[in-house]
Amino acid sequence: MTERNSPIFREVQKFSSWILWFFVVLFFVLVYTVVKVAVAVGSTGMQSSSIFVQLIVMVAIFLAVSLFFLLARLETEVRADGLYVRFFPFHIRFKKFTVDDLKEYYARQYSPLAEYGGWGIRCGLFGAGRAYNAKGSQGVQLVFKNGKRLLIGSQKPDELVTALNSVLRKTD
Repeated sequence: MTERNSPIFREVQKFSSWILWFFVVLFFVLVYTVVKVAVAVGSTGMQSSSIFVQLIVMVAIFLAVSLFFLLARLETEVRADGLYVRFFPFHIRFKKFTVDDLKEYYARQYSPLAEYGGWGIRCGLFGAGRAYNAKGSQGVQLVFKNGKRLLIGSQKPDELVTALNSVLRKTD
């Protein structure tokens, strides 16, 4: 017997690994640049402590950004009482959407860059609404009764719609 609030559908997405590799490469380019500049201006009396501080700041920024991308995740759940979504670490608690909130929802293909300017929590252009996406170009478009729109990125959009149909009792 399933518990009332246990997920019927659950999907967890993380950012693609190429984003982490981008920051790793960027980090080494920055360190290389600082070292080259330090060697070039070493004869002008620039103190090594200044260069050391710059390196420490760069390492701290790199670690913070890397940690963010390692921890960030989009969690989508369909439970008996609605759709739950959170984009950790921005949302500590799940946002809940019920049949009373939604006018319609449907799976669709989209262009993350052209429609929303990338991945993450995004605001779309020209009435596209908001988007929560971590990777890929598929999702489920939610249209609310108040006219607002929210796209939930998903690697399994058809399964998500099927789960929503079973809970929200939408018939096609």
